Amino acid sequence: MAESKQKASEEQLVYAGILEKGMQLGLLGLIITFVIYMSGILPAKIPVDQVGNYWGMSVHEYLAATGMSPGWTWVRFIGNGDFINFIPIAILAGVTILCYMAVIPVFLKKKDKVYAIIGTLEVLVLVLAASGVLKGGGH
Repeated sequence: MAESKQKASEEQLVYAGILEKGMQLGLLGLIITFVIYMSGILPAKIPVDQVGNYWGMSVHEYLAATGMSPGWTWVRFIGNGDFINFIPIAILAGVTILCYMAVIPVFLKKKDKVYAIIGTLEVLVLVLAASGVLKGGGH
């Protein structure tokens, strides 16, 4: 029985290439920011030796105990060692948006308007969700 090998489409290769680079950048960022937090290079809002005090709390209890707010308010604390790790997390969360944005021109070049529209709608929904405009879930 002959084994058939399928080739990846152009849009799959574009998407996968960006996803791989974004994942590598995000992972490297997580490692670097973890070292920054653990080493104390930057001051921390919650010192490493006190993190365990918050582990058993619900999100609402944690926010009340720390005086934090949900959503994008973490950006105000980006100079702290325990919040700088949100940058690579945001990169990892946002890489899918970049992947979709990159494949839309490929769909248009192939005159695949339906997939281009679906990709555009996907980008809009993800951007709206990430922005906090669409309230729901844990926010």
